[in-house]
Amino acid sequence: MNAEQFESISLFVGIGALITLMAWIVYDLGKRSNAGKFGMFVLFFALGLGVVGFLIKTVIVEVMDL
Repeated sequence: MNAEQFESISLFVGIGALITLMAWIVYDLGKRSNAGKFGMFVLFFALGLGVVGFLIKTVIVEVMDL
């Protein structure tokens, strides 16, 4: 395994771990503030949009490098 492969794998593992941590933080925040079902939906929808944006950016970069 060369450095480029290691960096690529580490990036996706690290970003995945950060996304998981953010999801847990958002869940805990919603639970502590008694956000309710709609409030939790809004919180996770906003977090989901950020994740989807990251995934779309990754796909576009990979497609343009071809």
